[in-house]
Amino acid sequence: MGMETASLVLLIVVSSALTLFLIVLIVAIVYFVGVLKQVKRITAQAELAVDSMQSAAAAFERSASPLGVLRLVGKIVSQASKYNKKGK
Repeated sequence: MGMETASLVLLIVVSSALTLFLIVLIVAIVYFVGVLKQVKRITAQAELAVDSMQSAAAAFERSASPLGVLRLVGKIVSQASKYNKKGK
């Protein structure tokens, strides 16, 4: 009878430990899924920010070239008008 009691106690202890481990594992998985969803949201926002920066840089690049040409033309016109005023 002593051996049956020992094996029964061992069975209860092992079953309790496995049940506790299973509960902790389920809670950890639920928490991990939540963290993964947050990471996915943050990644999507970062991608939107990068796309926005790229389009802003492209727009600036497109407008910078004509702006440089307009400044050059403006400087030429102002130099020409100064030259014309001195000549008169």
